[in-house]
Amino acid sequence: MPKNKTHSGTKKRIKVSGSGKLLREKAGKRHLLEKKSSEHTRRLAGQTEIAPQDDKRVRRMLGI
Repeated sequence: MPKNKTHSGTKKRIKVSGSGKLLREKAGKRHLLEKKSSEHTRRLAGQTEIAPQDDKRVRRMLGI
């Protein structure tokens, strides 16, 4: 039986924490930052957990 392949796009975007949580970067901090307020860009910094609705699907894509 062949092995399942990990989804390449997902493995580049999502990190698994030590406790097993799935972490992602927040969207909207790549470009057009001049017009966004400093408060807004600070809020977009750091990582956040994947939504519970997406957890099962993303884990399947990562082969976890």
